[in-house]
Amino acid sequence: MRRGMVIDLEKCIGCRSCAVACKQHNAQPAGNWWNRVVTPGSEFHGVAPVKGKELFLPVSCQHCANAPCEKVCPVDATFRHTDGSILVDLERCVGCRYCMAACPYGVRQFNWEDPTRSVQRYEYQDGYTYGHPKQYRLNGRLVYAPLRAKGVVEKCNFCVHYQAQGLDPACVRACPGKARFVGDLDDPNSEVSRMIREMNGFNLLPEKGTKPSVFYLPPKRKEV
Repeated sequence: MRRGMVIDLEKCIGCRSCAVACKQHNAQPAGNWWNRVVTPGSEFHGVAPVKGKELFLPVSCQHCANAPCEKVCPVDATFRHTDGSILVDLERCVGCRYCMAACPYGVRQFNWEDPTRSVQRYEYQDGYTYGHPKQYRLNGRLVYAPLRAKGVVEKCNFCVHYQAQGLDPACVRACPGKARFVGDLDDPNSEVSRMIREMNGFNLLPEKGTKPSVFYLPPKRKEV
């Protein structure tokens, strides 16, 4: 199985609920956004503007099949899960940031936050916790923790801790426009494979040869 995501740009309204939900569910430090929403332009190619219609492009880790970040990591902190997603072992990462330089999508984030401040941010006085409350390990590797050490690189982990419970990623569940879908890219009969095939799904920066697992459905060309 190769897990992938499809984002329908016709349905995306640019509300950034995906970014906010991702930040809350994953306890991201101030200034860090694993998910972000940009307007297509010079930064990413492949999404042509539509006259009279504002478009939005959600961008996060593309979980590439040919991931340059995985290749350059000197300590094997960035690795590939059996479902194809790219994860970071937070205990092995030494903060060299080679992966950040290698990623053509600019989606990796460096944690500059002091752990003391993380605790203050994570635990509110009313008892509410910011982020999934428990660590999650995959074959002994720490791939999610609500409190993370300063000096590690982090990014979208496809909500591996939720998918292990049979739940969709936080961004998928939070999207009010129902623009996000996850499924098996290796199954030609899956919903995501069908949408990619029938609705001309495309990747960002295909010329980089990274073979992303995130696909986008183009917006309708009708002008408004």
